[in-house]
Amino acid sequence: MILKIKTSADVPSSEITPESAYYSRRDIMKAAAMGTAGLAAAATLGGIDTPLFAQAKNYAAPRNPKFVADPTVDPLNKLEEINSYNNFYEFGTGKGDPVQYANKLTTSPWTVEVDGACNKPGKYDIEKMIDFTQLEERVVRHRCVERWSMVIPWVGVPIKHVIDKCEPQAKAKYVEFHTLLRPSEMFGQKTGSLQWPYVEGLRMDEAMHPLAFMVVGLYGKVLPNQNGAPMRIHIPWKYGFKSGKSIVRIRFTETMPKTTWAVQNGNEYGFWANVNPEVDHPRWSQARERRLPGFATSRPTLLFNGYADQVQSLYAGMDKKVLFY
Repeated sequence: MILKIKTSADVPSSEITPESAYYSRRDIMKAAAMGTAGLAAAATLGGIDTPLFAQAKNYAAPRNPKFVADPTVDPLNKLEEINSYNNFYEFGTGKGDPVQYANKLTTSPWTVEVDGACNKPGKYDIEKMIDFTQLEERVVRHRCVERWSMVIPWVGVPIKHVIDKCEPQAKAKYVEFHTLLRPSEMFGQKTGSLQWPYVEGLRMDEAMHPLAFMVVGLYGKVLPNQNGAPMRIHIPWKYGFKSGKSIVRIRFTETMPKTTWAVQNGNEYGFWANVNPEVDHPRWSQARERRLPGFATSRPTLLFNGYADQVQSLYAGMDKKVLFY
């Protein structure tokens, strides 16, 4: 197990960033509502320009003690490691491309289209989709199918909070998440590396699970562009490619979505993408993972990325091999 139930006294915010670095969330919310250049600038910060990220105002979100990786087993990665080594093909296929090119992305104002089998379709400003007064921080594992892993302090709300606002109908069995399509700012979309826009999807019970998270921040601050600003999903028990970034559309469907990687290469990247060390990728073993930074540390991969106790009941009676690709 990598999760511990702790009291807030056991996990002070100072373990991640100094208490003096936390500013009023009310200021951030005002900036977001006004669509000011300050928030737009904050959303682009990080990576090569880490000093600017440090100057950005913070989301002073309390840490949820139910979702905290054990620091003795899974020490937290540094900001520079998290926001400078990314998969975000909209900005290029290299791991360093997002931090180099994502600063061109405009993230304010931001709207999300909701459609499909729901009672409240429409276009919503991000402030309508995310309750910024209910933000929380979670320190969770992230595992990539390419065998690298991190431990990341995300800030956001459960995806369930967002879905509930849309009032999905009983016939909605799945939910799709679409990434922004804007080749003028995301030059990788001018290539044929993937089918655009990027689409990911979850079964409804997966999306409504308490672990499934809608992310708007990192290390207590506005989410940097290269990490999926201004809102992305993170599903801790699945491989990282399931975590769609820069979400602009949420669609409820009766049938399983045709997700980008399943369409691109279904033999290697299927719909489910649950972490299973016993099922090999067609080109490599998934039995071990390499922890950033430097990949010097190789460790056994954990079933469901260490969250088996929380999520394995979602897949009772299903073929375990099929579930992982």
